[in-house]
Amino acid sequence: MLLNDGDLQAIWLTVRLAGIVTLILLLIGTPIAWWLARSRAWWKGSVGAVVALPLVLPPSVLGFYLLLTMGPNGPVGHLTQALGIGLLPFTFWGLVIASVFYSLPFMVQPLQTAFEAIGERPLEAAATLRASPLDAFFTVAVPLALPGFLTAGILTFAHTVGEFGVVLMIGGNIPGVTRVASVQIYDHVEAVEYLEAHRLSAVMLIFSFLVLLALYAWRPDSRKGS
Repeated sequence: MLLNDGDLQAIWLTVRLAGIVTLILLLIGTPIAWWLARSRAWWKGSVGAVVALPLVLPPSVLGFYLLLTMGPNGPVGHLTQALGIGLLPFTFWGLVIASVFYSLPFMVQPLQTAFEAIGERPLEAAATLRASPLDAFFTVAVPLALPGFLTAGILTFAHTVGEFGVVLMIGGNIPGVTRVASVQIYDHVEAVEYLEAHRLSAVMLIFSFLVLLALYAWRPDSRKGS
């Protein structure tokens, strides 16, 4: 067998994590991207900087502060314990929350670019037809920005799959709960199981290539004639 049960379990957990994070960020990132693309508020730059912060912030730093926030003495930790949920660190849903923060710019920035590329004229035309702002968004902006949604979804999913530092800080290394594929590869290397590490790494390498291939194949300019 190419992959053992632990590898398959880690892959399934990784795919589940990436899928949930992508869906959550579609719901959260879309209004943020729309606001950033349309707003002229003076504090727009500050919001954009906060959204983009995970691009330059070391994952261990983000993971450390999330660990403090969601820990027993943090505000989120106090809230989850008061609600009877318990603590989120070293749980699957703790990984989800950390990944949402870490992958946020990979959803927001492609969507913001797509919304900005639409321009004012299609929305003004919809307004002359008495479409409400909400109607114009769903019937005009979303269809025109569909390639941006596809790009954002693919990048977010792939980035979540490749996470290591944040998930290790927040989730630790619990089999079947928080041990994702990147951590499983690390475990193989630590145990000097290079053959197993190579097999799982090869699977992730092929996956990454296919993701990039799909991304470039769906780019509008890649389907135009020369």
